[in-house]
Amino acid sequence: MGVDSVPDLDGSSDTNSLKGPILPWLRSLDGLNTHDEAYRLSVSGGVTTANVLPGSANAIGGQAFVIKLRPTDQRSPSSMLLEAPYTINGTHVDPSLPPRWRQMKHACGENPSRAYGNTRMDTFWAFRQAYDTARQIKESQDAYCSKALAGEWSGLGDYPEDLQWEALVDVLRGRVKVHTHCYEAVDLDDFVRLTNEFQFPVAAFHHAHETYLVPGTLKQAYGHAPAAAIFATSARYKRESYRGSEFAARILAENGIDVVMKSDHPVLNSRYLLYEAQQAHYYGLPADLALSAVTSTPAKVIGQDHRIGFIREGYDADVVVWDSHPLALGATPKQVWIDGIPQIENPFVSNKPITFQSIPATPNFDKEAAEAVKYEGLPPLMPTKAKSNTVVFTNVGSMFARVGAEVEELFGAMSEDPTGMVVVRDGEVVCHGSQANCGSTFDLAGGEFESIDLKGGSISPGFVSYGSPLGLTEIQGESSTQDGVVYDPLSGDIPSILEGNSVIRAVDGLQFTGRDTLLAYRAGVTSAVTAPTSDGLVSGLSTTFSTGAAHGLEEGAVIQDVAALHVNIGYTGSGSPSVSTKIMALRRLLLDSKSGMPFDLAAKGQIPLVVQVQNADIIASLIKLKKEVESSTKIPLKLTIAGATEAHLLAKELGEANVGVILTLSRPFPDTWEMKRILPGPPLTKDTAISTLLRHGVTVGIGTVEPWNARNTRLDVAWAALESDGQITKSQALALASTNLEKLLGVKSSSSASGDLVATLGGSILDLEAKVVGVISSRRGLVEWL
Repeated sequence: MGVDSVPDLDGSSDTNSLKGPILPWLRSLDGLNTHDEAYRLSVSGGVTTANVLPGSANAIGGQAFVIKLRPTDQRSPSSMLLEAPYTINGTHVDPSLPPRWRQMKHACGENPSRAYGNTRMDTFWAFRQAYDTARQIKESQDAYCSKALAGEWSGLGDYPEDLQWEALVDVLRGRVKVHTHCYEAVDLDDFVRLTNEFQFPVAAFHHAHETYLVPGTLKQAYGHAPAAAIFATSARYKRESYRGSEFAARILAENGIDVVMKSDHPVLNSRYLLYEAQQAHYYGLPADLALSAVTSTPAKVIGQDHRIGFIREGYDADVVVWDSHPLALGATPKQVWIDGIPQIENPFVSNKPITFQSIPATPNFDKEAAEAVKYEGLPPLMPTKAKSNTVVFTNVGSMFARVGAEVEELFGAMSEDPTGMVVVRDGEVVCHGSQANCGSTFDLAGGEFESIDLKGGSISPGFVSYGSPLGLTEIQGESSTQDGVVYDPLSGDIPSILEGNSVIRAVDGLQFTGRDTLLAYRAGVTSAVTAPTSDGLVSGLSTTFSTGAAHGLEEGAVIQDVAALHVNIGYTGSGSPSVSTKIMALRRLLLDSKSGMPFDLAAKGQIPLVVQVQNADIIASLIKLKKEVESSTKIPLKLTIAGATEAHLLAKELGEANVGVILTLSRPFPDTWEMKRILPGPPLTKDTAISTLLRHGVTVGIGTVEPWNARNTRLDVAWAALESDGQITKSQALALASTNLEKLLGVKSSSSASGDLVATLGGSILDLEAKVVGVISSRRGLVEWL
């Protein structure tokens, strides 16, 4: 934040210097952008303070600074500092006060190796050289001071110091909180050895995806065990994060390691830092430690727990009043005070259920957490098929299912008989309703069947994932694990074999049993629509597949070979074709393609045309293009806008033009210039983009950008309903990531009336307390346990 500002522009990119792997003399304060739009957004999520670290391209990236996020009268970076180190403002050390800690960023592993073409061995030799230089300066200073104190002034000369290395010397003197970007056991072990060789403590390992596997190694660090500053569920985006686990926070805490939940803003939007704590609590981190992980623990880690992190007399008046318990999903500030000053003008507050005022109950994940360690971060994820063709679900609190193209509640808590029952045979629901009704309809006494008590849980439609390369990539940072990127007809030479009207099909590159895919399945996402990956105009033809299938030849694995035709239009920078060029090319493709080819089929309304676009001005041009094509063909064009961050600005026009919208960021963030006009939702605005579009009759779906986040679809759906202040019903919320997506992406209705269904234990699929335990698949004719 502040050095990697939003919207992302070349002129304000100050995250990493590439002047060398060792740069302890650089300071994030010198690049802090006071106009970063993320400050206001983060405050609206209850964040009052941030430790602004340099990036992780360097082994030593430079010095970090702790800032308050409120505006100041001076409007300067220096005025935002929480507690300026003595070295910044030239003040003298006051030994009666707590030390004014300095902060410094280090990094191990892939990032510095990739930035400088090095190996891990090179990086750690660079560390050792740097610290040896600092040690020699420190020893010279100590020798100088010893002679001076002894009165040996003859020939003493000037005090030995070096401005470039003074900060690293301070590390060796114990005056600096060192923050180290470090993922894997090999890097963690290397760095722990470094701390002991040069005798300096580490405040925290950041990202730290494998710390939960080696807590003993952390305890061997010099001085004390570093804290682990981690994500809740973000993992597998590169090789060193591949073994990350949602149970890491819990396991670390059980082993006596301090846990900090982090955002790595803008990698994760720090407005939702509390969401990381909510997820960590869901997966087993005790409630007090989950709240501490975003309040008192990070304050202690950065050496500021004498001023912030607690509500105590004499502490900074940084206070948040929440509309619900902070660990309840969707908790939103009613007001935020920084230094006693309210930060949100006229906050909008949604009404939340009374149950959200209490700490959420959490499912039992003891078995899964133990397996995460047993299998070194790669536990088995494949589902288990039910042993009987007949499965009986008892104590079902509610049931939702697809009815035609909608989602409807078949029975719920307000039903006359609260003990619902659902009977399934060969993946088909043959009875649902009261236990008395299903029990009398089917002879369950003498037959063979499996039974599971859902303890008031729910059965609801399986979710659909869209927007990420789920099923086409395993590790985004490793090209050898991916289908790859399709050729761009506007930017490069296309092989002759692909010339003409050839359009790439995602189905030909599908990969099954990927970890993100299976984790999504285990969280209730039973299918995905994935388009070929493209940086250019034409992406290709998407496919629909089952996320729980073992391989592509399994019955029901590929649900639909071709779903929709996908193109991308946006501002891509210098050297790339202009937006107007892309729209002209799309016009020609739609109006001049050969009969029966994909763009001809889209022009004739036989398959949807899905355009990935964020900017409202481009969306307006596409609405006009739709009318132009329809005027020529006399057939409605099935146009869907995906991405669509600024679509709310044209909600009325989209509704009138019958254009659907898929918000791949269901909670918006102004990441780039073409995404900067967001509708942030409560507490900053009453309405959200989702509620605004729905109110104007637009069919809305929600998706995701990163494959790892597909598993959190159910939480995104629940959040959308919670912040709508009653404008979105539970059925409408479920439709956002099921039937609405299927309509918008051309997924044909299942031969079964119910489609895939998901069973949850202890609550509905939209409840943070619930645990997904089974999938009912009529398409595949089975029930699977998760």
